[in-house]
Amino acid sequence: MDRRNFIRLSTMGAAAGIVAPTSVIASEPSPSMAGGVYFTKESPGRWSKKVGGHLPVVEVTKKEGSTSIKVVTPHEMKGVEHYIVKHVVLNDKFEFIAEKMFDLAVDKAPISEFDLGSYTGRVNVLSVCNKHDTWLAHADV
Repeated sequence: MDRRNFIRLSTMGAAAGIVAPTSVIASEPSPSMAGGVYFTKESPGRWSKKVGGHLPVVEVTKKEGSTSIKVVTPHEMKGVEHYIVKHVVLNDKFEFIAEKMFDLAVDKAPISEFDLGSYTGRVNVLSVCNKHDTWLAHADV
């Protein structure tokens, strides 16, 4: 490769590194990632038989202008060999709100509660299994 082509390719690579990350960020995850990078009820991918035990269930409670959610993943906590690692709550733009990491010595079931204050809109909840990857569910609050 001659020097001129090397400089041109290097410049294009640097520009792609600056522009590409901003063009990939979206307010919704790509549907093409469902069933591959994360899993949903509609797109369970290779884990089609695991939906019932891995998809987080979100219960919404509203009291006096404040909203809270309870997240339950109906999954056993079998020690380090197979358990739910954490729940993550994201807003409607997939920005971080909160998370709960589970401690196998303390948590007997993957249940977490989050106070969302006055937040309204969609919440996206991730349940992360150490064997069967990340599962996404959502609820409107």
